[in-house]
Order: sequence, then C-alpha cells, then structure tokens
Amino acid sequence: MAHKVRVFKRHWQLPKSKPLRVGIGILLIAGGILGFLPVLGFWMIPLGLLVLSVDLPVVRRWRRQLTVWWHRRKDARDAKRLLREEKTRAGAG
Repeated sequence: MAHKVRVFKRHWQLPKSKPLRVGIGILLIAGGILGFLPVLGFWMIPLGLLVLSVDLPVVRRWRRQLTVWWHRRKDARDAKRLLREEKTRAGAG
C-alpha cells in the first residue's frame, strides 16, 4: 500500500519502506531545529512530524487532535461570520 500525506488539497506519496519514512521524518525535524542556518528552515519541523505521523501512533494522535481543533475553530469562525451577515441584512432591510 502506498502511503500518502495530504497537505491542504495536495497529496504527497511517501516511500514504501517504514525505516526510510522514519529516517526522512527525523532528518526533516533535525534540519528544522537548525532552521536559523541558510537553506534549512523551521518549516521542516511540521513537515517531519507529518511524515512521522504515518508510522508513529503518538504523532498521528497529535496530528488528528490538531486537525479536529482546526476544523472546529474554522466552523465557529464561519458561524460568527454568517450571524454577522444576517444581522446586517436584517438591519438594512
């Protein structure tokens, strides 16, 4: 089975080898810790965690909790925006 991760609306295929995926994830996190150096960046830390979340249940749980929190926050923000729009329409009419 091909392992994929989805970032926004793009799907990225990962290597089939578990040790290779774990190695890539660890290298990305290590490079992210050195993000103050040129070429490397702090963006590598979340990417490394995303790669590791395929194989490590603890990281997968963190990713899932973050996803649920993000969508709840987004839904609450959308509900507030709709309520504001309804109020302005009712006041204008």
